Amino acid sequence: MGVEGVADPYERSAEFVDVMIAPHWAALGPPLADALSGNPGPIVDVGAGGGLGTRVIARSTADARIVAVEPSPALRSVLLARVNDDPGLRDRVTVLPEGILDAALPERLGAVVAMNVIGHFGPDERHSIWALLADRLLPGGRAVLNLQPPGEPVAVPESRFADVRVGRRRYEGWGRAEPAGRDRIAWHMTYRTYHDGRLVGELEVGYAWWVLSEQRLREELGAHGLGLDRTGPAELGMYLIGREDV
Repeated sequence: MGVEGVADPYERSAEFVDVMIAPHWAALGPPLADALSGNPGPIVDVGAGGGLGTRVIARSTADARIVAVEPSPALRSVLLARVNDDPGLRDRVTVLPEGILDAALPERLGAVVAMNVIGHFGPDERHSIWALLADRLLPGGRAVLNLQPPGEPVAVPESRFADVRVGRRRYEGWGRAEPAGRDRIAWHMTYRTYHDGRLVGELEVGYAWWVLSEQRLREELGAHGLGLDRTGPAELGMYLIGREDV
């Protein structure tokens, strides 16, 4: 989930990201597992974050080798600890600190997973990723990604996206966004910590996000000989990418 070529945007918020995104994987996990079922690998998990998606990938593919790419040192520390703590992951998952465009990946790929991450890549970087897929996906190989709204650079009113209790503490996540130029928005996140119902901490962070619509994604992929299909429940915005010549 880190950003290519810039300072770590999760340096201050990493302690909250993994616990707050965990409930969302209850919805994302099953359709991702279905999309990867029977895939021989190798499988690249792009922006693996703390490894919640990596765990889904491993459970849905019996023997496939997994490369978990996470450039954020803060999130990668969670990822590496999670992989090391699980013998089923430790023997199959390699954690790489570079971004996807700089990492030493296998020459041939069974699948690439890019969940909750594509907005970190601008148009030029996306085209490099599509070229990588077109060049390295095995016959029948696929990429799985999701598009998070909005698909256009519009304002997003503030709303609560997470409310998690751990012990005597409750953690809230709030977010809002505003247009920040062509094809970009700026997210403003607020993380609040309550102890026995009393507010004891508040952290505000921001990061840039490239918006991407389904139509534009389809056009970009077509330029590289790649096709796009929906997968999973419509509200999750999940897609399969594959080579059109197979």
